[in-house]
Formats: sequence, structure tokens, C-alpha cells
Amino acid sequence: MKYNSMDEANRAVIEKISGSAPFLVDVVPAKDKIKELTEGKVLLHAGPPIKWEDMTGPMQGSCIGAALFEGWANTEEEAKQMLENGEVTFIPCHHVNAVGPMGGITSANMPVFVVENRSEGNEAYCIMNEGIGKVLRFGAYSEEVINRLKWQKNVLGPTLSKALKLTDNGLNLNVMIAKAITMGDEFHQRNIAASLIFLKEISPYIVQVEDIDNKDLKDVIKFLADTDQFFLNIAMATSKAVLDGARKIEEGTVVTAMCRNGKDFGIRISGMGDEWFTAPVNTPQGLFFTGYSQDDANPDIGDSAITETFGVGGMAMIAAPGVTRFVGAGGFSDALTTSNDMMEICIDQNSNFTIPTWDFQGACLGIDARKVVETGIEPVINTGIAHKQAGVGQVGAGTVRAPKECFEKALEAYAVKLGLI
Repeated sequence: MKYNSMDEANRAVIEKISGSAPFLVDVVPAKDKIKELTEGKVLLHAGPPIKWEDMTGPMQGSCIGAALFEGWANTEEEAKQMLENGEVTFIPCHHVNAVGPMGGITSANMPVFVVENRSEGNEAYCIMNEGIGKVLRFGAYSEEVINRLKWQKNVLGPTLSKALKLTDNGLNLNVMIAKAITMGDEFHQRNIAASLIFLKEISPYIVQVEDIDNKDLKDVIKFLADTDQFFLNIAMATSKAVLDGARKIEEGTVVTAMCRNGKDFGIRISGMGDEWFTAPVNTPQGLFFTGYSQDDANPDIGDSAITETFGVGGMAMIAAPGVTRFVGAGGFSDALTTSNDMMEICIDQNSNFTIPTWDFQGACLGIDARKVVETGIEPVINTGIAHKQAGVGQVGAGTVRAPKECFEKALEAYAVKLGLI
């Protein structure tokens, strides 16, 4: 379908976003949904395409951990040699309907959430949240990290899969997000309410799973109760499913993806389909755990900026004033200013997700690349901060801006496509 104007095309894109119907329907090994992971030694990574030698410490550390988890190597040294020798193929998560937090490293046997966008008939996938501290997504690969991944593969993933199959139609994620945003979540740095809502919704089904022993049942419930950020990965898969559905309209200037690989920040816009427009990433600024400082921070990394692309995360800072100081963003007035600024670069507001602390206005809807370039206001992203060295893990949390150069490149390319220049 051809649209009469850019504004009409953009309106059609954002109507697909606001009219989406994402449901959490299963948890399966990644290889069950992503055939590329069955074709030898293959790892998915966050951000636009990148080579091993260009990866920063945390992403390389995650690759080492994945190689150990999959049994491709028995030691750190063997894993490094394999990776350095080019024995592993790397594919961006975004290229196979997936997203991944921080390093985004996803391997064949890691369990992934399956989110179905029923309004468009497409799916998206994301690995499960591991908790905090030394975790693979931040580049840690100790025995503790690998054992937790194996537990998720053998116990947590299968248990959630069986529980979801006991539901009538999966879990309605729009309803869960709408509830949690009124309870102080913004779905990037703060997911406490949504994680508890998920636990509330899934627990009655978990206890009905027949072939789970009592210890595993207790361990699953405790892990879900203890992991405040568990819903983040569900929110990421939700955002990806919704935005991929909206990308079916290949016209307009709506931003349909934002992601980072530690070297480049990449965006996609509706009118340019799968093409990436990149610029060097910035380094997050924020607050650090005891013993760490800004000097330890790794450059911006991860696919979790898909939440901001969806209109939440840093875009909805006002929804979560309780998290602003944690990410070094000041207080309530700063959160209000941030969300008001973000509306300057968006087309509309999403009435599905009304925010009480914003006078019940809807979350931001449809970042317009034209407005980013015109105003000079760069999208703000709430993010965890990884140590720049592999194996250390998370050292803080903060905010970072998407570089305007990405949006300028996207608009120039679209203008060429339209024959305007």
C-alpha cells in the first residue's frame, strides 16, 4: 500500500504498534525457534553486526561463557582459541527475530521466551534473565554462571514452558505492562512490579505442573520472587515482536529498532526495512557499585534499547521516579523533564499504557527520526553498566543517549530512496 504523505505512513506504523496483541506463549531452547543456531557453532549477539576482534570485554566474556555452557570448550583458554580462530559464526539477534540484553549472547541450548504478536502473526525471542551480579550478559563466565545457565536450561525453562501450556492462550502482556506502569515500572531499569505480576499470574500454573519435584518447585518460585528484573527480558521480546509487526509497513520515518554492540549504536527506520544506520556508541553515565567508578564503565551495549524504541524505558522515566537516582538521573523533576523532552521527538502517546505520575498521559509512541534531527534531542536510554573487562560483570547503572548521527544517516538514505536527493 502506498501512502499519500510521510505523516500518513508514520501514522499507519504507530497504529500497528498501539494495536498490537503480544502474548507470552512458551519458553523453549533457542535452537527450536532459530534454525541458524543448528548450523554449527553459532552465537547470536546484541547490536548491529560485529566481528570478534571488535567486541569489547563483556561481549567477549559472554562468548567464552556460551562456549563453555554449550560444551564446545572445557576451559577458558580453549574457548578463547576457538573464538579467535574464527570457528564460531556470529549473527545479530535482530536478524533472527530475537533480542538479547547487554552482550546479548544467545546459544542453541539457552531457553528463550516466545512472544507472539497476534495482531500481525509474528514472534520474537529473548533469553531469560539470570538475576544480578556475576551473570553471562555482563561478561562473567565463572562456574557459578555456567551452573545457573544449566539450571535454567534443565529446570526453569521446562517448568515455565509446561506452566504456560496450562494457560488458555498464554499470558496477555499488554495487560501486565498496563498494570505495572501504574505501579512504578518503566521496563528497562525497573521491572519489580511487572516481575511480581508475572509471578502472580504464572504461579497457579507452576504448582499444577505434574512432573516437577518439590525442591525444583521451591527453587523456581524463589528465583522468580528474588529476581526483580525478570520481566525485563519478557519486555524486550514484547517490544521486538510489536515493532517487527509494525516494520511490515516499509514507509515512513518511525524508528523500529535501537541497539548497541559496545562499538556501534544502530537504528532501523520503517522506510528503510532491514538496513542499519550506525555511529560510535557513547559510554553510560551513572552510579556505580562500591569499589567501581566511571573509569571502569564499558561503552554502551545491548539490545535492551528496544524498550525505549517501544516508548518505555528511559522514554517513560516519569513512570518510575523511584529509579531515577539509581540511574543517576536526579529526582522527580528531572524524570518529568526527561519524559517531556522525549515527547518532543515522538509522534503520539500510547493510550494502552497510561502513567499516573504524568497526569495519566500515555507512554511515548513512535520515535520520529525527523524530529530527532530537527530538535537535536537524542533518545535517552536507561541501562546497566558493565565493567569493560571480561569476567567482572555489572558495576553500576545509568543513562546514555542514542547518537544523532544514526538518525541523520537514516534520513539521508531514505531521502535517496524516495528520489529527493
